[in-house]
Amino acid sequence: MERIYVAVRARPLSPEESKTSPWRISGNSVYLHNQPTKFDFDRVFGEDSKTVDIFEARTKEIVASVVRGFNGTVFAYGQTSSGKTYTMRGSVKEPGIIPLSVHELFCSIEKEMGREFLVRMSYMEIYNEEINDLLAPEHRKLQIHESLERGIYVDGLKEEIVTSPDQVLELVEFGESHRHIGETNMNIYSSRSHTIFRMFVESRERIEEGDSINCFDAVRVSTLNLVDLAGSERVVKTGAEGLRLKEGSHINKSLLTLGTVIKKLSDGVESQGGHVPYRDSKLTRILQAALGGNANTAIICNITLSQEEVLRLTSLASPHSTLDVARKNEDQARCLIRRPWSLSRCTISCLVQSHTCERRLSLGSAPDSFKSSHLARSLWSWTQEGSRTSVSQNSDNEGGGRTSIP
Repeated sequence: MERIYVAVRARPLSPEESKTSPWRISGNSVYLHNQPTKFDFDRVFGEDSKTVDIFEARTKEIVASVVRGFNGTVFAYGQTSSGKTYTMRGSVKEPGIIPLSVHELFCSIEKEMGREFLVRMSYMEIYNEEINDLLAPEHRKLQIHESLERGIYVDGLKEEIVTSPDQVLELVEFGESHRHIGETNMNIYSSRSHTIFRMFVESRERIEEGDSINCFDAVRVSTLNLVDLAGSERVVKTGAEGLRLKEGSHINKSLLTLGTVIKKLSDGVESQGGHVPYRDSKLTRILQAALGGNANTAIICNITLSQEEVLRLTSLASPHSTLDVARKNEDQARCLIRRPWSLSRCTISCLVQSHTCERRLSLGSAPDSFKSSHLARSLWSWTQEGSRTSVSQNSDNEGGGRTSIP
């Protein structure tokens, strides 16, 4: 995976729309009927395609690479009512990219018998350029910060330790219930915010509990970003006014910035020392690492072949072939472990049983299942003392930094 992968998915048309649509699909190209205009992509999925086909094409490989220590990002882009949320979330009969990725992640972890894993997740939305925590609805208007330890992060965003796909998907459902949606002329249930679902995967070689204090093994810390973007809008079609008009304005502005960032990166502006406007939008600022090269990235461009917006959407998705490659997030030097920790599967299983570590709890009040594991005792002690375990982290291509491991 050496560049950003771009796939196009066409939403099924109604019989009336099929008669008037000027667009056609041929292989991995989209073109205008009886005109020379043509756009080529890595894959083009027709109206009868299934979400699992899109997942198998590239997302599955990206998820597997996250387990190996590479960052990964997948996001759905397109006009409102083009099927982005359906592609990412899916339905009971046809699971979307998010549930398929979650199941694949844990399956991949189970196959890595020689490593120990700790998995966390967060879920946020960007609404009117304000960041809200969907796992803790009371946490609103959060701020973006940057540090040597954590890179670019959202301060105050809740992160849950998770141990199974079912637990993750329950939290996703909870978060979705707090997402901003609204009605427009084009969509009864229109997403009014961008959402970013993140899974943090930390791993290292399996070691005996007695040897965990003196650890010299490399620690991998990687992130999987699954992004459901709100759809671009035209006021003349959505009939938006008042609050809906304000929402649409912020959505279009952030998507315009996203397009500008991708265009400048594809032109090599950043490598030439030029300015890339990541900070012009909360969306591009949060996804800066993914867009700027340190991630395997896939764009799923959802289109409706009856709309003239196809031309603009395909123009954005086209200049993807010259972006940078990802780097493995692994420290090859000595890891400084201030507190011993062991991440065996049985340990993780007893660690989270509908419980979340809270600073107000003490080891004395912890359930017996927590006391029985070495990692659980360490984490519970951490929550009691308010301390953090730090691991020295260097990438293959960059200088050293520090990343926090709770």
